[in-house]
Amino acid sequence: MASKMLVFCGSDDPQRAFPPFMLGMGALATDMELTMFFTMSGLNIVRKGGAERIVLPGAPKSLPEFLELAIEGNAKLIACSAAFPIVGINENDLVDGVECGGVATFVTLAEEADVVLTYC
Repeated sequence: MASKMLVFCGSDDPQRAFPPFMLGMGALATDMELTMFFTMSGLNIVRKGGAERIVLPGAPKSLPEFLELAIEGNAKLIACSAAFPIVGINENDLVDGVECGGVATFVTLAEEADVVLTYC
C-alpha cells in the first residue's frame, strides 16, 4: 500500500499557497497518495479563477499549472464546506475535480495519513 500525504492548505498568500503544491508534486513523483484539503482563504486556490490571481515570482510553475498536475496525478482535492460561508463561496464556485468535505473529513484523513503538512 502506498504511503499517504495529507496537506492542509489554509492560505492564499503566495508564500503559503505554493509550497503545498511543490511538496505535493514530490509526493506524487514518489508514488505517494496525495490529498490536499483547502480551507479559509486557501479556498481561493480552488475557486474558479482564483489560482490565476495568486502569483509567486520565480516559482517553477503557475498555481493553475500545479492544480492541473495535481488533478492529472490523481491527487484528491477537498474543499472545506464548513468554511464556505466564511469565505463567501459555494460548491458551484469550485474548479472541476474538487470535492467537498468538512472537519470530520479532515480528521479522518489525518488519522489515516503517514505524513500531514500544514500551511496556514
